[in-house]
Amino acid sequence: MYTASDLRKGLKVEIDGEPFIVTDFEFSKPGKGQSLYRTRLKNMVTGNAFEKTYRSNDKFRKAPLEERTMQYLYSQGDEYHFMDTKSYEQIAITAEQLGDNINFMVDNMDVAVLVFKERPIGVTLPNSVVLEVTRADPWAKGDTSGTDTKPVTVETGYTLQVPPFVEEGDKIQIDTRTGQYITRAKE
Repeated sequence: MYTASDLRKGLKVEIDGEPFIVTDFEFSKPGKGQSLYRTRLKNMVTGNAFEKTYRSNDKFRKAPLEERTMQYLYSQGDEYHFMDTKSYEQIAITAEQLGDNINFMVDNMDVAVLVFKERPIGVTLPNSVVLEVTRADPWAKGDTSGTDTKPVTVETGYTLQVPPFVEEGDKIQIDTRTGQYITRAKE
């Protein structure tokens, strides 16, 4: 059990049978009376957020979350299928639950799937992935627009800005947290 004084940004708690993450936190101590803890909470299943103020004697349960290593297998329509690497059990997660992560997933990639009461609620990718450039327009030398980048499309269909020396067929490393180019991958 957590008390209100344990609340911190990033803490995961269970409220009314649903998992929430503390996204913002502010402590205040009025002249007299109990301390107040103003929080912004986000539902980890629905994505809905709300603000609530708690007193120092309020208690919270730790959210029963489990992180499982799973392998991304394939997509079918709006569903993405994963296999647990230990039990070989397969699950499907919707594109809406995955969000921008679908831009960086390739077949047979290992990911961490966050599970709440046997229900997948999110996926954590590695910090960077290596993807092949499938489309790169030639860069016009002498382009005076002030930017030394050009758009390319990678094998997942994601488009990003890269330096002008990146060509079609190159493998590039991309930061999955920001979606930005890191470097050309070594073969």
